[in-house]
Amino acid sequence: MWADRPLCKALQLHPPGTSDIPHKSLVAQRLSQCLNPALPAGVHQEALKVYTYIFSLIGKDGLGRDLPYYLPGLAPVLAFASLLVKPPLLSLFDTFIVELDAVDLRPALKGILLALLPGLEEESSEEFERTHGILERLKSAIAFKKDDEEKDVHSTSGDQYFWQCLFLVAITSKSRRQGVLAYLQRHLPRLGKATTSPELVGKTTEGYMPQLSYDVEAVTSPEPGLLIRCFAAGLSDDQLLVQRGFLDLLVTHLPLNSGVLHSKVPPGDHVRLVTAAVSVVARREMSLNRRLWTWFLGPNELSEEKNGVPATMESVDGRDRAQGRRVKYFQQYGLDVLVQSILNMLESETTVPVEKARPLRISLALMDQWEIGGFVVPKIFLPALRSVFRYQEAAPTSEAFDEVLRSANVFLDGVESGLIWDEISNKLLRATEMQIMEPRAFQDSLKLALFVTRNFNLQEEEMLTRHMPLLVSSLVLKSKYLSNRSDSQPGELGTELVDQILDLTGKLLDMIPGRAFGAQSLKASTSVKDANLNPEVDNKRFLVDMKMYYVNARENPKSDVFSIDNTTFARLMLQNIIQVITHELRLGTAARPFLEAEISILEKLCRRTSVAHLLDVTEILSSVEHASRLFTLKTRVPVCFKNITIVLSFLETLHISLSPTSWLQDHRLRPILSSMIAGLWSHLSPASPKTNVEAVRCLWRIQSLSIDTKLVESCIVALMVESGLDIAGQSMSTESARRFATLWSHSNSGYGTHSRRSSVVLTTPKTASTTTKAGKEHVLARPLLLLLDSLEDPKGHIFTFTSGWLQSSANIQVILDLLQQMLQTKWLLQQEEPGMSTQTAAVQDSPVDLDGYMYYLRTLSNIIEYTPREIWSSLLSQVNESDAQPDFVVPNDRAYPSEREQSAYTGVVTNQSRLTKICVKLLAKRSERGANDMAKLSRIKQAAVSLLQEIILRSSSLEVLDEEVESSVIAALSSSIRDADHPLQVSLMSLLSVWLRRHRSEWTRNPGTSHRRILSGDHNSQRTSSIERPDKDGPRTLPASPPSSLLDCLLEGLGSGGSQPVLHHWIRFLNFCLPYYNSVIFQILMPLVERFVETVGSVFEDLQATFKQENVQTTAAIAPVNTMVELLNGIEQILARAHDRLIEDESTQTSLKSPEQVQGFFGNMVSGVFASDGQRTRSAMANNRLTVILCFKDVVRLCLRIWSWGADSSELPLHDPTLSGSFNYTSLRLRNRARRVLEHMFAAESLECLETLIEAWYGTRKRNKSGLPSGVVLNLLHVLDGSRPRNTIPAIFNALYSRTIPDALDPDRKSTLTSELLDTDLARFLVEYTRSLEDDAMDEIWGDCIAFLKDVLTNPLPHRQSLPKLLEFAALLGAKVDNTNFGENRKRRKELGDLFLRQLAATFTTTPLHFNTEYSSARTQKLPDDPLQADRSQSTPAEDDVIVLLATIFQDISTILVDSDRIVAAANTISAQVIVPTIRAKSFPQNVTSIFLDLFGLLTRIPEASKGWKRDIGDAFNDPRLFCRHTHGLASSRWLPLIRQWIILDKDRMADLVSRLPSPTSAGIMFGVGASSARLEADRKAQLNLRRVATLLLAATGDSFVENIGAIQDKMADLLTATAASSPSSAIRAEIYMVLRAIILKVAPIHLSLLWPLVTKELQEAISSLYPGRNRDKYNMHCVVHACKLLDTLVLVGPEDFQMRQWLFITDTIDAVYRPQGLEPRALVDELAEDLDANAGISQSAATPAHGPSQTGGRKPLLTTEVLQSIRNEDLLDCVIRPFLRQLSINAFEGTYSMTSFDWQACHEDLLLDIFDEKSLV
Repeated sequence: MWADRPLCKALQLHPPGTSDIPHKSLVAQRLSQCLNPALPAGVHQEALKVYTYIFSLIGKDGLGRDLPYYLPGLAPVLAFASLLVKPPLLSLFDTFIVELDAVDLRPALKGILLALLPGLEEESSEEFERTHGILERLKSAIAFKKDDEEKDVHSTSGDQYFWQCLFLVAITSKSRRQGVLAYLQRHLPRLGKATTSPELVGKTTEGYMPQLSYDVEAVTSPEPGLLIRCFAAGLSDDQLLVQRGFLDLLVTHLPLNSGVLHSKVPPGDHVRLVTAAVSVVARREMSLNRRLWTWFLGPNELSEEKNGVPATMESVDGRDRAQGRRVKYFQQYGLDVLVQSILNMLESETTVPVEKARPLRISLALMDQWEIGGFVVPKIFLPALRSVFRYQEAAPTSEAFDEVLRSANVFLDGVESGLIWDEISNKLLRATEMQIMEPRAFQDSLKLALFVTRNFNLQEEEMLTRHMPLLVSSLVLKSKYLSNRSDSQPGELGTELVDQILDLTGKLLDMIPGRAFGAQSLKASTSVKDANLNPEVDNKRFLVDMKMYYVNARENPKSDVFSIDNTTFARLMLQNIIQVITHELRLGTAARPFLEAEISILEKLCRRTSVAHLLDVTEILSSVEHASRLFTLKTRVPVCFKNITIVLSFLETLHISLSPTSWLQDHRLRPILSSMIAGLWSHLSPASPKTNVEAVRCLWRIQSLSIDTKLVESCIVALMVESGLDIAGQSMSTESARRFATLWSHSNSGYGTHSRRSSVVLTTPKTASTTTKAGKEHVLARPLLLLLDSLEDPKGHIFTFTSGWLQSSANIQVILDLLQQMLQTKWLLQQEEPGMSTQTAAVQDSPVDLDGYMYYLRTLSNIIEYTPREIWSSLLSQVNESDAQPDFVVPNDRAYPSEREQSAYTGVVTNQSRLTKICVKLLAKRSERGANDMAKLSRIKQAAVSLLQEIILRSSSLEVLDEEVESSVIAALSSSIRDADHPLQVSLMSLLSVWLRRHRSEWTRNPGTSHRRILSGDHNSQRTSSIERPDKDGPRTLPASPPSSLLDCLLEGLGSGGSQPVLHHWIRFLNFCLPYYNSVIFQILMPLVERFVETVGSVFEDLQATFKQENVQTTAAIAPVNTMVELLNGIEQILARAHDRLIEDESTQTSLKSPEQVQGFFGNMVSGVFASDGQRTRSAMANNRLTVILCFKDVVRLCLRIWSWGADSSELPLHDPTLSGSFNYTSLRLRNRARRVLEHMFAAESLECLETLIEAWYGTRKRNKSGLPSGVVLNLLHVLDGSRPRNTIPAIFNALYSRTIPDALDPDRKSTLTSELLDTDLARFLVEYTRSLEDDAMDEIWGDCIAFLKDVLTNPLPHRQSLPKLLEFAALLGAKVDNTNFGENRKRRKELGDLFLRQLAATFTTTPLHFNTEYSSARTQKLPDDPLQADRSQSTPAEDDVIVLLATIFQDISTILVDSDRIVAAANTISAQVIVPTIRAKSFPQNVTSIFLDLFGLLTRIPEASKGWKRDIGDAFNDPRLFCRHTHGLASSRWLPLIRQWIILDKDRMADLVSRLPSPTSAGIMFGVGASSARLEADRKAQLNLRRVATLLLAATGDSFVENIGAIQDKMADLLTATAASSPSSAIRAEIYMVLRAIILKVAPIHLSLLWPLVTKELQEAISSLYPGRNRDKYNMHCVVHACKLLDTLVLVGPEDFQMRQWLFITDTIDAVYRPQGLEPRALVDELAEDLDANAGISQSAATPAHGPSQTGGRKPLLTTEVLQSIRNEDLLDCVIRPFLRQLSINAFEGTYSMTSFDWQACHEDLLLDIFDEKSLV
């Protein structure tokens, strides 16, 4: 409706005497619409004429009453009015509105100011003065009120109210600040006249209150905080001119010494003002900075200003005096508040890097003005560093922390080095001065100092040469103080403090150059006595001087004088750290965790100073000698290894630092080193390999320290001889022999001589040269000869070990070379060392020492005699073919007895048989008297065994082969196991081997070919070979098995601890006996393997426990590593024998045709009995294979467990990481041995072994139930020689076929199915294994993979369960091939693409998704990082797996399907098989999960397939079921991005939806049967379409639907005319309000000018319906609630156009808090709230809405769905609406006062909750 002449004529026809305008609400709405900015100026002029006529007609009183109707339309016009429109508009305000009474103007004052202030934006404009005059008149009108006699009386509160409203406008309206600034520049009173005295600065109204003028009182009352916030808002404005203007106002009208700031303004507001002012330096604008410095420093009184530019000072003195006054001014009025503002910014909890770095950048800018920065930076320096330090933990990303750290580095670079170290040292000096300080605070200071040293640039010369040495000195004193204190008051905190102090000291010393301690040293003539200092006196003097140094530096920065020279305090530091170390050594506390760090500091100090040689060597070595006494104490628990290493490191440091003369001549050094060698000796035991390598390294370090090259040699010999003093007839103990073997082994390998040391170990030229000169072999020569002397007594305990050690020694060549050199070295024969055996004693005064030569020759002879035949490889360098023959098997010199000789045996008792019986009786003898008698009896038994062995070998009679001899020997062997008689065990096993060869020669089978070995032993152990067999043409006899007692004995020997020292003999004996068990090998296989696995597992657990224990126990009598290697060798041999027999039987099974063929295991079955029972024969063969396979699996699991040791970092010896060398050596050897066993087993049974590993892998995926580290199985497969991808991939395919189509495989490719694996498990492993392969491996497996996929597609039904994973496998092949040159072949890529599409179709064909789309809505989980983490029992359904896999695959679909046609085909398939069935299912949208929507989103990234997915999104969006609470959980993160992508390609969706909205109509539905249902149906359709419109608005980006805003507005205006009886009815108003909320949140306010009249009118009517007695048919309670939500959103967002109308609804001025007495509220909400409260008769309601202004996430809405959903509909008015109405105004003011932005996300989520709430649909 245009405001043309017909309207004027209609108004002119009103009855005379009446001033009321009919339908004034509608008239006002139409007039405001005529003032639309899009209309021409002529329309605006005509509308203003109508306004003028109406105002003239209704008069002053009528206008005051109807001002809420007409002012909202006029308010925004001046901002966009043309030059022709502005004069009549201002005339309208000047003539009518300003003339109103104050009571009418007061509620609308803020709106009027917002309307007029655009006229003040340009001072040169024509309307500026007129607008200014109107504002002055308005101010005067507000200031006058009617008294009791109806006269105008000036009111102070009126002026106050005007200023408060003006300040609110500046705070809330960014576009009006320029006008506010112009008005303030003219009328703001100067607030700096009432200056407080210095002693009253900072006091508020509770203290001193200066007398303020009327104008100042008007500006600052009743709320001075608004003035401060006005300035803060202006200073934070984006426009440079606005900031500059407010800074000018600060300088001229609100100086820092203003009485207002220090009396009326609270301290927090004062800080807020300074924070806003100082923030302008971030713009780096000189004009702003210059004004800011002037405000901080005050006016320059001596300068004469001309045009704003200071003139030159009259004199230098005057300039200095003025500068001093300015500095004093800042210190008095601005320093504290500025520091507090920066501290507040530093302490902010924000995680945004820009905000966190802002105070650092501001501080850096302040340093440009030294009068300000020089006082501020020292106060905020440490807090700034702490802020950055705390942000390191709170930063959301590492990039965010790096950004803040860069700003901090720039800030630190601008700070003087003296200030930096003064502040850091100041926190530490108080404790260093022995004052009481909170330990936690000191600990925090230490952490901060460590953070500074690690992250900031501290390389300035002054820092390195002056400040760091001073801080190091104070830290050393602090560590000394805490060390002494912790002795009397121990505690974890004290230890932690010392650790951190030493850590910081060490890092600082690493940075300090040597020149920092002075280039000149003391004169050489200076004595030690003169050079030493008094520590206590000099420490105090140093602390005092250091404190005075920094005090003087603050007062005079140019002063750089320190009373103590660098050399003196370097010597003082050395003495202090030496005192700490020696004190702890004397107390026996060498294991303290920080002593090692102190020694490291000592070493660094010694390297950087030249005064260490002046220290007292006597006192130092005395303390070391005291500590070394602990190393020689004979206790059951060995000396702590770390104690020895710490003392050794200390000695090495002293070695290179102290005077060489005093070091070499001190007689106490040798006893100290001897004690350390004695302590290290206990750590060489092979039973505890934990410290072996490190102990050997320490021995050679000791050798380098001593000037006596024979020290280590003599000490070791003495220790070995000493250990044999308690053993009769022995020169040493077996344990000593083992320890020397460990020393020899590591000394001649790379582990014992590794150059890597801990941080306290020194490597010097002297260390290397000394060790090289002596030679490790020559140093160990005499201990080696002492060990080899044991070969002279083959029946002794040492002989057994020595012979075994020589057999397994990898350094036999070194030993032989050493002995040959000794034979050729004449000087060796002229020395006699104490502790050597009698054979090594030289003949004195003999020209030619023949006895010495004989001794060495005899030693060589013994070595050759008692070592295996591999010794010849060292002597002759030739290979002996029989080297694998067991050493205890004596070669048979005679042929077997003939049949005539055997038949000649008559059983007559001869001397030979008698001697045999005597020997047998001797073997059965036992002694219980003592150890000596048992040793003698053992030697007698060994003699008897030797005699029996000679008899059996050389006798031609069969009487010695009596079974009584056999059983007696076996019984004796069992008895020797229990007695742990190791030499006797070896002798008895040798005897049994000879006896079995002689008596059971007919047991050996002749397979026709030599025994094929598929397993091999350890390269360090004795090799084994096949046993000699009779000629293949010889006669065959029925096989017979050895007695069962022998098997029991073998099991006992292999599992008993009494036999483990000679375990290698037992393994060889078992290998020798296996051919005799060939017929029953499958029956003995299981118990033997179980015993092996059990024994290996037990030893392995003990070994693991050893490395995890802190104290090393050496009481064990075995070497666990060697034991495990020998046992693994035995497992190999028995599995090889059993597998060979199995292969032989399977190869001959098909040729079983004659009845003479053997059918049983024991040889007692009649030939041909089972010839006709072929099925039973096959069953027995299957049982045999099952037995072998089960044993294989047990061994595979065992080897996998061993191989995984050390693969995880948790296996490392955590209590002492320095022992990693021994751990790495041990674990590496065992891992390699287990790997070789696995390789051999894979060569024999690759499929079964692989399935076993897959079982273990599946256990690691199921919450690591197998106990193995994750990924260990895949890593193992990559290193096994027999499991290369070209072998493993086909094996996996065979395993799959064995479970799906077993008939398609050959029998030798089938699995035994002994593993509990499904085809889906194998498919999962196939995918993971393929993912772990390198891309280049695709070349060798490509053919097999393609053939397999083709076979699967030929018959996909059996593979239906695993097809989804096989689809992922095909996709993975494509992704990997894309990264290689192999994938450049387009033919291969095309073939794979076709297979993928066919497989995708087959996946849905075999298991269609739409068959089971009714799965629970509870499965709304996110896309898991790894779908295999869940147990099989809890796995998701197959179709869900398909969706998960497809969502993963389609992320890289372009690399799999290169051609766009194939990609579109795949997308269409998924759309047809997944998307469409899900959307059309009955359970939609409960069946929609996040995974499904992720897949849907990936499809939308394929533009070529947009036709399909656009249709699918449209179907889902138009489905009424979509708008439910279940959808809300996925709306914001999943659905809205999908819809956004949809509307980008289809921009007509909004117009289509708007066109669907019908206009309300009442024709044809008032009567009739279906009237009610038709109305409800129309309401539901309208509600759904309106919610779809709101959803599109929320999903769109920015102003995407600006062109549709007009159509939406027209449709909303049309729908708002609906009534309770129309169709659609007024029930849809809630959805209309949702659309309006969406528009407000998503569309820029500049496009909403046409919307405000409609919104204003509708909100007024909706809220007014709550008045008691009003008819609520049109506005039900649900609609009213959503109208309140709309109002809440408008107040929260605060669009500027709405702010001009906001006064209609709420009190938006200071009256919301400070309401004048007797003033009735004029705002609709406040008036209604009072009426409702009065009607209810209560002042408080039962509940209050949630959420006020939030301190963390911004201001949130008062009314939220979470509050409403728990309240019944009939309780909404009392529990929700009344509290909301009562609190809205005050919350709006508090939100404005807090200057906190609103939480957009909270508003967005609340609107989504309303949109997707199906309960509110009709």
